[in-house]
Amino acid sequence: MTYKEGYKYEDLEVGMTHQTEHTITEKDIELFAEVSGDRNPLHLDEEFAKQTQFGQRIAHGALTASYISGILGNDLPGPGSIFVGLNMRFRRPVLIGSLVIVKVEVTEKQDRTSRVTLKVSCNVDGKAAISGEAIVMVPKRDA
Repeated sequence: MTYKEGYKYEDLEVGMTHQTEHTITEKDIELFAEVSGDRNPLHLDEEFAKQTQFGQRIAHGALTASYISGILGNDLPGPGSIFVGLNMRFRRPVLIGSLVIVKVEVTEKQDRTSRVTLKVSCNVDGKAAISGEAIVMVPKRDA
């Protein structure tokens, strides 16, 4: 396993961003159902899903949201950071085959607690699928 050093609190600045892209696959949905235990037929059964308001299967909302966690833990702020809060809104479904653009942006720093607030979003076709805010505790350089 390789180790990547994350940002230290002192290195972060308001306005810093990181973005990733993920295409939702059938396998992603099946694996997420297995790991999470969420076997809602809306995600797994095409015939069931055809009878819903979406007319087809959709990805788990938590699967899409997990890409936010990936950025926070791997990239911005990265390894060593601790996810302490998330407030998000699911705005539209994400379909199999969708390209999800995931972005986080540092919006506030709290020096006393070394916590950072980040705007988070997952977009498909230029429209928000998820929007919200995350709070992350980030190690200081002297810690």
